[in-house]
Amino acid sequence: MEFKQFKEFSTDMIDYVGNYLENIRDRKVLSSVKPGYLRPLLPTEAPNDPENWKDVMSDIEKLIMPGVTHWHSPRFHAYFPTANSYPAIVADILSDSIACIGFSWISSPACTELEVIMMDWLAKMIGLPEIFLSSAGLGGGGVIQGTASEATLVALLGAKARILQIMKQADPTLADADIVPKLVAYSSELSHSSVERAGLLGGVLLRALDTDGEHKLRGDTLRDVVAKDRADGLIPFFVVATLGTTSCCSFDRLDEIAEVGNAESIWVHVDAAYAGSSFVCPEYRHYMKGVELVDSFNFNPHKWLQVTFDCSAMWLRNPNYVINAFNVDPLYLKHELEGQMPDYRHWQIPLGRRFRSLKMWFVFRLIGVANLQKYIRKDINLALEFAKRLENDPKYELFNEVTMGLVCFRLKGSNELNEMLLKEINERGTVYMVPSKVKGSFFLRMAICSRYTEIKDIDVTWNEVNEAGKTVLSKQ
Repeated sequence: MEFKQFKEFSTDMIDYVGNYLENIRDRKVLSSVKPGYLRPLLPTEAPNDPENWKDVMSDIEKLIMPGVTHWHSPRFHAYFPTANSYPAIVADILSDSIACIGFSWISSPACTELEVIMMDWLAKMIGLPEIFLSSAGLGGGGVIQGTASEATLVALLGAKARILQIMKQADPTLADADIVPKLVAYSSELSHSSVERAGLLGGVLLRALDTDGEHKLRGDTLRDVVAKDRADGLIPFFVVATLGTTSCCSFDRLDEIAEVGNAESIWVHVDAAYAGSSFVCPEYRHYMKGVELVDSFNFNPHKWLQVTFDCSAMWLRNPNYVINAFNVDPLYLKHELEGQMPDYRHWQIPLGRRFRSLKMWFVFRLIGVANLQKYIRKDINLALEFAKRLENDPKYELFNEVTMGLVCFRLKGSNELNEMLLKEINERGTVYMVPSKVKGSFFLRMAICSRYTEIKDIDVTWNEVNEAGKTVLSKQ
């Protein structure tokens, strides 16, 4: 494809993308295709000669869109949001065009340097302590990971490297095989499944601890388990505090957990994947109380801050533990200016990395902090509006307090009744939700996921829920 064709093709695609997003409300949220739908519609082999790009464009709507679940529909209420904005889309075009693999400073200096600066911008936007700013010169800094799952694993491996170093310095006769089987990490029972997976990949025992009546992990719970494990000869070394759990958006007591972590020399990692974006609004930063004591902090701008996937922001108080854990440094990756700027291959699991900081730069400049705050507040207010409708209907109950853009609710009655409710809502096809289950209670999650969602969409969603509820109850 030559430039002339590329220009025509990309212009047509930009028009298509704009029309898709601006009219997404008109599309059915959930795909209705059956598994394997696409294979009979495509040739069995790739074409030998190039096809016309216009034929590819025509096949998008015919072949691909029927199998798409529209995450940016204002009536998509499942999971958590995945962010989207025109500035981020344009930034990805530029990133894909430059196509550098920014594993070191020398491989593309702007790729590294813009990331360092954007991570400082973002840290200031959400009110992180100065210790995490690269510009502060206190040893800390930020890095863009692919996902919060990667960030948790990176933090755990950094913590593992740190405890091995501490133990061997205290007793040089110890080997890794003497220490690793005794290592134990902790998280809330409501932590994301990726935390458990990090424990498996890191080869350590990870305990899921009980939460209190508000579904929060408390410091006393952690302190008691740590004391018992030490008495049993184990070595506590890592804990994850979740700010905004996936199940019900509860917030662990970070201040209490961080206090225990500091007293016990345990690495404290904060997983704020979804809710961390809300900290651009000062009124929600109280959930970060104690953050000045933690070792690492992560959230996903690609969930709720208008930056397209993938862009997971992670800060480290002392990156050297991670760098030392991952440092495999062949001659062909070395350069003469090492040490003056980060070589981010040492801060992550993959070697290669895209120019993702461009998305942050474009979004922050072209949308601005004030508008990002406006988006967050709008979504939370829409969730509160939906909650009011539930509270005014005696058939329903809220599972917990609504703090962010997630409403957890159920029909008053059995779990089976609420399973029927969810099935009825989704089969009606206008909105899409997923369930959760905490301490034996099954409930529905209604997340505000699209930047296009308005109060009229909340009215539609409430009507769908209410009509489905009437149908389910009439069958009882």
